[in-house]
Parts: sequence; C-alpha cells; structure tokens
Amino acid sequence: MLRRKAGLSEYLSIGVIAKVFPMRSVQAALRECNRLSRRRRELSAEAVMYYVIALGLFRNVPASEVLSSLADGLRLARASVPLGLVGKSSISRARSRLGTKPFAALRKRTVRAFADKRTRGGWYRGLRLLAYDCMMLEVPAEARNREAFGNIESEQAESSRPRARVAVLIEVGTRAAFAWTYGPCKETRREQAMRLHGHLGPQSLLLAGQGYLSRRLWQSASAKGAELLWKAELDEELPSGEFLDDGSFRSSIGGAPVRVLDYSIDGSDAPPSRLVTTLLDPVQAPAVELAALYHERWEIEGANDEVKTHTLWRGSILRSKTPRLVEQEIEGLMLAHYAVRHFLQEVARVAHGSADQLSFIRAVRVVQTKPGNSGTRGAVEQQTTS
Repeated sequence: MLRRKAGLSEYLSIGVIAKVFPMRSVQAALRECNRLSRRRRELSAEAVMYYVIALGLFRNVPASEVLSSLADGLRLARASVPLGLVGKSSISRARSRLGTKPFAALRKRTVRAFADKRTRGGWYRGLRLLAYDCMMLEVPAEARNREAFGNIESEQAESSRPRARVAVLIEVGTRAAFAWTYGPCKETRREQAMRLHGHLGPQSLLLAGQGYLSRRLWQSASAKGAELLWKAELDEELPSGEFLDDGSFRSSIGGAPVRVLDYSIDGSDAPPSRLVTTLLDPVQAPAVELAALYHERWEIEGANDEVKTHTLWRGSILRSKTPRLVEQEIEGLMLAHYAVRHFLQEVARVAHGSADQLSFIRAVRVVQTKPGNSGTRGAVEQQTTS
C-alpha cells in the first residue's frame, strides 16, 4: 500500500485542470480513440488522463504521491472516477494502454488561442500576435530513449542524456501554447515549425526569431493567410527595391513582395538588427512600431522558461523510460502549462490586467494551494497585492 505524503492534497488542485479539461471532453477524446475503460479498473482511463496532466504540473512531487492525492482532487472537482492506490508497475501499464492519441484528441477539442480584444499585448492593429520557437527537454538515458531521441552532438555525446526537441506556437498576449510538436533532437527547428503551420490563419501576425527565415518556410506560413514579422541575418541576400519614408525598403522572397527594415536600439551595444515582414504599407505598419513589436517575441522565451524551469524545475528531466511514454509525458506537460495559462487569463480579466505580466511561478502556487477550487477571485487577490 502506498503511503500518502501528509498534506499533499493541499497542494494538488485538480479543480483547475478539470475546469480547463472537463470530464466530458476527456471522455469524448477517449471515446474517439477507443480508449474508454470497458471494465471497472482501479485506475480508469479518465483517471490516467488527469494523472498524466497532473504529473506535468507537480514536478517536485513523486509520481506515486501525485496519484495517491488525485482521488481527493477529482472528488472536490466533482469529477469522480474509479481510482485506487496501485503500484508503480500498474501505473506504467495503465499509461502504456492509454498511449498518446487521447491527449492529442483532447488537445484538438479544447486547446486554442483565447486572447480577446481586451487582452493587453495580444494584438497589433487587429492582428492576433503569435510566435513560435523550440526547446530541448532531457529524457532518461534508457537505451530506447537514446535510440529514439538521440543526443546533442558534442564531445560528451555518449555520456549526456538524450533530448527531445519540442516546438511550440504561442499567442503572445497570454503566453499560452496552443499548438506543439516534438521529435528527436536531430530534427531542425524549421522542420518542426512547418508542422505548426496548420494552426495559422488570417487576422494573425506571426513573429519568428533568427534561424527560421527560409523561402520554403516563409511561403508555407504566408500561404495560411498569416502576416509575418521575422528576424533575418544582416547579410541575408534580399534584393533592394524602393526605399520608403519610414526607413524600410521593398524586397521579395521567392517572388513574393516583402518589406525589410534595419534598426538599432539607442544606448545599446547590441549590433543592428534586420526584420522582414509581409506588412507592406509603411503608413499602416510603420517601421518604428514593427521594431518595437518584434521584441514581444521574447514572450515565447518566457513561456519556454516556464515549462523548463518552473513547471519541470531547473535541471530536472522527464520521468518516462520509453519513447512512447516520453511523448505522452510531453503532451501532459504542455497541457498542464496551458491549464495554468488559461487560469491566469481568467485572473487577468477579473483584475483588468495582462496575463503575460502575471507571475507564472506564483500562479502555480495558487493552483497548488487551492485544492478543488477553479475560481479566480482569491488568485486575483494574491496577484494584485504582491
């Protein structure tokens, strides 16, 4: 029998997770993938779904301790499901039975960009601000993980842990990742970014950092109807056309018209920077505004840091010993981050503030110290008085 850590239920608020991912959506995702439990188990498929997401949020808690407190959280969230105290091997078998597809189905049903017109920093002249980037997550150095994900090439490659590369697409105003993809570390950022383009569309402006600009990637993103504002190398070969009053000049990528602007920051020792954009009208999108706007892209660095440092905890690695469960764990980790960001947006609406300015670390504490509570008033008090 597993012995539950005293007081842990005070830190496990499945209520927040269950509100963002309600039981009906979890069951619909399971049904879609033919994974609903057909016989009564101590650990039902629904419970395993919530368990994997909870693992992503409570990285400082042993896996078995998370499970032993999950029943209380589900009961308080009025999402009661069969959940007994089982051993480590039973948990692993239950996760293996479930696989990754139900999480992808749940993501498709529930995860989306949710900034509204009142969200500060979420829009530029009617365009929703988006950004993408990638991060590396270390996984246990099991032989199968090493074979599936690989190591970063270095002199110590053989002794270092394998890593999974995860690419995320966020909306800047909320820092919420609403699309992601993953694979071995040898995959390039451009390869993974291409897989995110299905989530782009009109009335959005995609920011991307240095290293993404290529004709193929640019044309693919632009074909989805999104406007683009990407950083380029200063020596990027871009044909020089008409110079405009705001200091930008016209050019082209693969025959498609673009604007290019070079800028530097007053008082900074940083070298000049170059941006390329599909926003062709210097009156509707002045160069000085675009240069300032591009720096909002750093919100994705903050979002990735939240996942790697504050959710995963600095220096920690994923728990899963097999590639399939690593992928499942990444899904849970990203869904957990999305739940907290969704929660923060509700806090921001009540406080008339900006979700991207609220402390993610403090938000996690709020979630952890409000068992079964999916409300926002108490969180607003903590966020706005600190």
